[in-house]
Amino acid sequence: MAPVDNHVHTRWSWDTASSSSMKLACERARELGLPGLAFTEHVDFTDWTMEDPHGLDDSIVRPARVADRPRVTPLDVDGYLADVARCRHEYPDLRILSGIEAGEPHLFRNSVATVLSEGDFERVLGSLHGIVVDDTLTGISRALFRQLDPHEVMRRYFAELLVLVGGSSVFNVLAHCDYARRYWPTDRVGAYGDSDFEEEYRAVFRELASSGRALEINTRSPMASVDQLRWWWDEGGDAVSFGSDAHTPFRVGEHFDVAVDVAEAAGFRPGRDRFDFWRR
Repeated sequence: MAPVDNHVHTRWSWDTASSSSMKLACERARELGLPGLAFTEHVDFTDWTMEDPHGLDDSIVRPARVADRPRVTPLDVDGYLADVARCRHEYPDLRILSGIEAGEPHLFRNSVATVLSEGDFERVLGSLHGIVVDDTLTGISRALFRQLDPHEVMRRYFAELLVLVGGSSVFNVLAHCDYARRYWPTDRVGAYGDSDFEEEYRAVFRELASSGRALEINTRSPMASVDQLRWWWDEGGDAVSFGSDAHTPFRVGEHFDVAVDVAEAAGFRPGRDRFDFWRR
């Protein structure tokens, strides 16, 4: 059974070309036989409001600065939701979910809440794209892996991800849990090893599982290993979500055949219906 693609970007995301339309993404989902997809557009911020500094327990202190994010623009919520409505009308055979990918929601709590209050968003992803370096929220990049020891970058990443999971309740799926790995400098330090960070993965999974939320198998990132998903299972994880992280329509549902094999090998199966997360 093909799963829903719960992580798709279109022209409404600030880093996605205007040619990446919802219509084309729907056509691709239909072509692949996917039962549905979620348009989870980027919601990122370049500064804080006065209400943003703290997490749920007022213990999360924001860094002093956000590194330059010159391309980031606000989500046009009205335009986005109108586009979703058009696609639902045109593709009644697909389950089309509205959504956002909230960047660093633990640090931008009020800002994310403001966006969510402007519409009905059914699939909310939580994601971490940066870590704090010299009291500055700094985007993950190849340059950062040159500036700092690669293992230190990953450990700082997982530490901040753990704070994110515990410090924000707005999202129902944790996206690309090892996003920083995309920039791992294999040419300098050799292949990335999941086992080098097993305790870090497990700590994040334990916190996420305790909140009852789902872990994403992101097929744009290096594919999650069976070991990772078994750690998720061991730590009490109940559900996995499939997400292509597509920024172009032809990548919708990409590598889902492999992702399904990985999920099944770890013990996860289709959920209550064809639109549900996969579950243990």
